[in-house]
Amino acid sequence: MKKITFIAAGLIFSVSAFAQTWKLDAAHSRVGFSLVHYGVNEFHGSFKNTDATITSSKADFTDATIEIKAEVANINTDNAQRDAHLQKEDMLDATKYNAIAFKSTTFKKTGAKTYDVAGELTFHGVTKPVVLKAELVGTATHPMNKKEIAGFKVTGSFKRSDFGVAPGMPEAMLSDVVKIEADTEFIKG
Repeated sequence: MKKITFIAAGLIFSVSAFAQTWKLDAAHSRVGFSLVHYGVNEFHGSFKNTDATITSSKADFTDATIEIKAEVANINTDNAQRDAHLQKEDMLDATKYNAIAFKSTTFKKTGAKTYDVAGELTFHGVTKPVVLKAELVGTATHPMNKKEIAGFKVTGSFKRSDFGVAPGMPEAMLSDVVKIEADTEFIKG
């Protein structure tokens, strides 16, 4: 009996020993969004403080899980007045809901370098399922630190109304659909 327990514990250890964690290289990444203003122009923004990790034991990322968190108080649309308004209670309410988070439930390969990443998006105090598209742009060994790096382009969308964001803002002024646009670089280790 003890031998079986030891072998089982060894197998669990062996499997978990192969899992690798990839951390977001924030200096070489941008997690952003866009909306349409008055039906005539798309404006873009991003989050200055973002953290993300990918955990995977397979080189092709087919068993990956990803967790992303962005601080709402650090929203950046290249317009200080708009950024301040977006943080107010009638919009994102950054004081009450300071984080946007995504945690994947599946990372399904759809092509040679493409994936459907399903998961739970938590935004403005509401959690709902979303599916994002990810493209593995490439992998390499960093020439300076000799660590493996991987780059992903991530796109998707959700409706702000599903999360109770800016309910007083008519769609004619600000689109209900929020596009997600992220270019991310991860470092293994």
